[in-house]
Amino acid sequence: MTQSRSALIVDDERDIRELLVLTLGRMGLRVDTAANLTEARALLAANRYDLCLTDMRLPDGSGIELVGQISRHYPQTPVAMITAFGNMELAVEALKAGAFDFVSKPVDIAVLRGMVKHALELNNAERPAPAPPPPEHASRLLGDSPAMATLRTTIAKVARSQAPVYILGESGVGKELVARTIHEQGARAAGPFVPVNCGAIPAELMESEFFGHKKGSFTGAHADKPGLFQAANGGTLFLDEVAELPLPMQVKLLRAIQEKSVRPVGAATEVPVDVRILSATHKDLGTLVAEGRFRHDLYYRINVIGLRVPPLRERTADLPQLAEAILARLAAGQGRSAPELAPGALAALAASPFPGNVRELENILERALALAEGERIDAADLPLPQAPVRGPGREPAGGGLAEAVADIDPAGGALPDYIEQLERAAIQKALEDNRWNKTRAAAQLGITFRALRYKLKKLGMD
Repeated sequence: MTQSRSALIVDDERDIRELLVLTLGRMGLRVDTAANLTEARALLAANRYDLCLTDMRLPDGSGIELVGQISRHYPQTPVAMITAFGNMELAVEALKAGAFDFVSKPVDIAVLRGMVKHALELNNAERPAPAPPPPEHASRLLGDSPAMATLRTTIAKVARSQAPVYILGESGVGKELVARTIHEQGARAAGPFVPVNCGAIPAELMESEFFGHKKGSFTGAHADKPGLFQAANGGTLFLDEVAELPLPMQVKLLRAIQEKSVRPVGAATEVPVDVRILSATHKDLGTLVAEGRFRHDLYYRINVIGLRVPPLRERTADLPQLAEAILARLAAGQGRSAPELAPGALAALAASPFPGNVRELENILERALALAEGERIDAADLPLPQAPVRGPGREPAGGGLAEAVADIDPAGGALPDYIEQLERAAIQKALEDNRWNKTRAAAQLGITFRALRYKLKKLGMD
């Protein structure tokens, strides 16, 4: 860090100002100080700052006012809030007003240094350009529709913040890709991006997986093991399907986020962690909160910035571009030229509701590429779901499940064997529909992830 970098500290406590001046000065920053809003506004009008730290309560107003003013008039200056210890409501209010992060009193110097480092990287022109999204997912943020243009603009804005982001969207819309893009466009791009499917971790192992454990802390703990928070230190932790967290784990997660530290299982002390939290789910967390199935305080904490990813049916104008990119990638992987989509095929795709969104589109095109003859894909080549068919005394077909079940003959067989065959057919179909994603297959079947794991083991399908 060079001496040309500068910071503005706004706090009416002289001791705090002196501590921050000393700390930031040792990091190579030139520091100006203000004891109130009036002085701060005058300094902002006369100087350009690479960082601003402001207290929440000032003699002539609230630091929230200053955060809003800097966000509107000096958007290139990251501003962080200094809050009283444990006052998370005001910290969240500051993040929503535009603060990129916060630090609690008494100020932890290590936490402060990490926060300053990230703030300066937000405006560091010498920072390496973020890596592009992985090629296999690159198609998911393509599109010139208004919905996608808005999404990309919002991603660029939230990437500059350190505030938690809650990504809401249906299965298959690309929520993890959005999270990766936020990470790669932000100050933490050089740090790790650690995704975790909250529905895929057994409840009894969650604390150890998230926070780590010490050797001998439980049976099977043969060595110290860092958790997901430690693995994401300096970067981003992406909590996918966060709605699947059991209530006891929600309490522990909330504390880790608030205190910016974790205690490994069996450890006597906490370990500080510097992690940005991004979370996602296809469920309505607000409804789950109202039903008492998700803690309102955790919801309030992770939903500082809400980001909705539009489903494919809301951006059908993007289908030609998406389909072309997906086919080009798939064909390249097979060492062949990409076939052309006939107008009838595009029309058929546009008429599909795509409940599985971009993931379903990729699946359909992958199968069409394998089955189509020649260099053209027609509507007949697309394995699109058929409309439900009713017959006398029959229920609608379940997207292929009815056909699978129809092949099972109950005559002459024991009832348990017949039920086992039905279960096996239903599970097989759900796994195929969801490209062997067990969490989504369990949701489709209406059972828990652990129940699915048990059935897979029982039926010899794991």
